[in-house]
Amino acid sequence: MNSCILMAQIVSDPELRSTQDQTSVSTMLVEFESTREGEAPGKVKVEGWGNLAEEIKNTYSVGNQIIVEGRLSMNVIEMDGYKQKVAKLVASRIYPVSGMVNSTNDSGAGYTAQADNVVNFAPQPQPAPAYAPAPEAAPEAAPEPTAAPATGGNEDWDEIPF
Repeated sequence: MNSCILMAQIVSDPELRSTQDQTSVSTMLVEFESTREGEAPGKVKVEGWGNLAEEIKNTYSVGNQIIVEGRLSMNVIEMDGYKQKVAKLVASRIYPVSGMVNSTNDSGAGYTAQADNVVNFAPQPQPAPAYAPAPEAAPEAAPEPTAAPATGGNEDWDEIPF
């Protein structure tokens, strides 16, 4: 399955064009942070088709932070006798990010993006309930599994609690 989610900043205004059969196509260049310290940010072309292409052109511009969901496409382009691989992200959904908080949990990783549709990439602490529920009786302990007979057979598989 080819699925990609990318949080990025738009670095070129979306361009809208139409195919011969009048299908709208919008393209823009986005930039995302590198995973290695000291390495330059990565850039990739994002492409949207149909109604999404119209939405991209009418809604987004240079400097907007977005989350793009789509599929990664690799194309080989021949220039001056050399073959070069070029990546592009064919978008299926785009979410605007109005503000971002770099939030870390116990593992030290995670992001929370706040947008029109709030997207959480890391579990956030939940407030304690205003009331304390009544304590429940402790459940009975499950019987401990017994060792399989030394015969090497698997006759007792039906009795193993999962």
